Amino acid sequence: MSVSNTARSYGTVTKTFHWLTAGLILAIAPLGIIAERLPYENDAELALKAQLFSVHKTLGVILFAVALARILWALSQTKPGDLNPHHKLQSALAAMVHWTLYISLVAVPLTGWVHHAATSGFAPILLPIGQDLPLVPKSAALADIMASLHWLFANIMIVAILLHVAGALKHHLIDKDATLRRMWFGKADAPLMPAHQGSLAAPVSAALVFALATGGAAAAGLFSAEQAQTRPTLAAVASDWTVTAGTIGISVTQLGSPVAGSFTDWTAAISFDPAATGIAGEVTTTISIASLTLGSVTSQAMGADFFDSATYPTATFTGTILQDDAGYSADGMLTIKGASLPVSFPFDLTIAGDTAEMSGTLTLDRRDFGIGASMADESSLGFAVDVTLAVSATQ
Repeated sequence: MSVSNTARSYGTVTKTFHWLTAGLILAIAPLGIIAERLPYENDAELALKAQLFSVHKTLGVILFAVALARILWALSQTKPGDLNPHHKLQSALAAMVHWTLYISLVAVPLTGWVHHAATSGFAPILLPIGQDLPLVPKSAALADIMASLHWLFANIMIVAILLHVAGALKHHLIDKDATLRRMWFGKADAPLMPAHQGSLAAPVSAALVFALATGGAAAAGLFSAEQAQTRPTLAAVASDWTVTAGTIGISVTQLGSPVAGSFTDWTAAISFDPAATGIAGEVTTTISIASLTLGSVTSQAMGADFFDSATYPTATFTGTILQDDAGYSADGMLTIKGASLPVSFPFDLTIAGDTAEMSGTLTLDRRDFGIGASMADESSLGFAVDVTLAVSATQ
């Protein structure tokens, strides 16, 4: 058996690439579907879901490497001649399906990989290559787009595979030619046919399929941000100091890895006298829970066992600003998910003219607010939640 392709049949390397690719797809696709549908309401369920997704992603990266190697090998090889050259339309469709498969074998795992790299936390890739990609930022918007493209391209790949299998079975069972046999190991007994005549029509047509599908999906709103469509915006509040820029961030540990996120919609009513000592002012902060982005677990965080954003759409902090020799702190009541607890939030403050810059950190225990009650230990989700606050305000 020849290692390289011949005019009669495919070589060992081509056949190995073909069936290795098929085996990877048969493993990856069910894993992704099952993992997506699994619940994650407790430690065991979350651990299983993460494990299946990790294997799915790892095999996807391997498929990406195999697909690139397969395409490069195919471009360097002679392609056996068409066994039915008189069926022009059939040959053209078969070539387009082949190129659609080639593109999808790269596009599907690549969009999944970029989605993973743009998202923090949950289900790491089980290869010693790191979890990030060059030039891919941590971005919820980019992750949403890549997830949509991954789903779209996967469906194109599934259709192409079904057409490819149907064509192979037609050749084997109806035409009774050697098309399928010459892709299997062993002697194919294929006749010597005229050399294959390639053209740009097949790759261009396949690329057009992806372009039209992507354009149609965009027109249908597939790439719209779900949260932007459903999240109400908090009303503005009156304040002696106006917040001009700021971030409320949180960081949790899930399955041993940090996951960072932030709330994008919040208001702060601040009264503050820089010259005062002791009680220097008051602050009331309201946070839209649904505005949280928290890597790959954003939707999970909105669930009833966690923030339960449907029942408790906001969190609030009402406190007194204190100044003493140790510095500044905001002492008051923090209410999350209906539970109110006293907290003291120390912060650093610098004032230049009418502009104040403050920053501080605070560590909370999620159990104090009934968040993740089904996860009674830290094997899946750590107890500590680090809160960071950075605000610029003008008087």
